[in-house]
Amino acid sequence: MQDNKFKILVIDDEPQIRRLLTIALESNEYKVLEAENGKDGLLSTAMNRPDVILLDLGLPDHGGLAVLTQLREWSSVPVIVLTVQDEEQTKIQALDGGADDYITKPFNTGELLARIRVCLRRTTKTDDSPVFRSGKLLVDQSTRIVKVGDEEIKLTSMEYSILALLIKHAGRVLTHRFIIKEIWGIYYPDNYQLLRVHVAQLRKKIEENSSIPKLLLTEPGVGYRLKILEEQAGGKS
Repeated sequence: MQDNKFKILVIDDEPQIRRLLTIALESNEYKVLEAENGKDGLLSTAMNRPDVILLDLGLPDHGGLAVLTQLREWSSVPVIVLTVQDEEQTKIQALDGGADDYITKPFNTGELLARIRVCLRRTTKTDDSPVFRSGKLLVDQSTRIVKVGDEEIKLTSMEYSILALLIKHAGRVLTHRFIIKEIWGIYYPDNYQLLRVHVAQLRKKIEENSSIPKLLLTEPGVGYRLKILEEQAGGKS
């Protein structure tokens, strides 16, 4: 009998964390694989081909960042990094190194499950439609038409470029450095403030309330994420 469950590999040296994650994931119909160090995690990835990896950065043999670097040499499996609070530079290194997302310890199980679903939607998506939807936002990338509800929104070329980049990686955290390099071609620290200005203007146009954004979210000290709102993502216009 074929097993159609998505496989989640947990690479973490703390037995209690692995146990907690296994209970939460199995109760949501995922198949859980476990590894207590980086070497075993890389081996399990090669042998079992998981759909998503939850990677702790504080591993006893190889550091999590080193594991991520090795993994990205031959695999594009989505990786959600598990890390402690207030380590912004480490989060940035992980995201720039190929992680798809991160979540801090102690974590909310519901939030982690939502992040996993976003990763799975990206990797299992077969619809090549140029139309992106999230909540009331609709972007037709073939015509560059942007709508919020029934109202067409006019964006500047720079605002549209930023939005298109976020759509391409919807659900992922994009670091300031990554966005700046993709938009301007090279990283200049001075462009950080310029990016903030463009994002603020973009928010005013696509958010119902730009002071309480629900779509274009800030990851403090790290970058930005375009959230896929589940209630309307991929739904009717």
